[in-house]
Amino acid sequence: VQLVESGGGLVQPGGSLKLSCAPSGTFFGIYDMRWYRQTPGKQRELVAGISRDFAINYADSVKGRFIISRDNANNTVFLQMYDLKPDDTAFYYCYAAVSLRPGDPLEFWGQGTQVTVSS
Repeated sequence: VQLVESGGGLVQPGGSLKLSCAPSGTFFGIYDMRWYRQTPGKQRELVAGISRDFAINYADSVKGRFIISRDNANNTVFLQMYDLKPDDTAFYYCYAAVSLRPGDPLEFWGQGTQVTVSS
């Protein structure tokens, strides 16, 4: 199983971007899906998470600006980002808890996608 991300890029402050992430390969089920971000020299931080039954949490720094959602039919998680700020510049990583067979899920990470907010 691989998580395939898309949607990063360069945007001006105040602009919007939408990230998406979906698994490729064969699996039994997908549970928690999350977005993390990381900048050089800093720890990876949780941006937003969504459970299979749509319980959602956000980092305080993105509340009111970012929206996480998921399409269970297509096993896809999205991160809609509004009012982007230079501090949002980071490499964004998708995370998913995926079970390959009935039982405890395993953790999978995407390859990351760069988001740059700059004028």
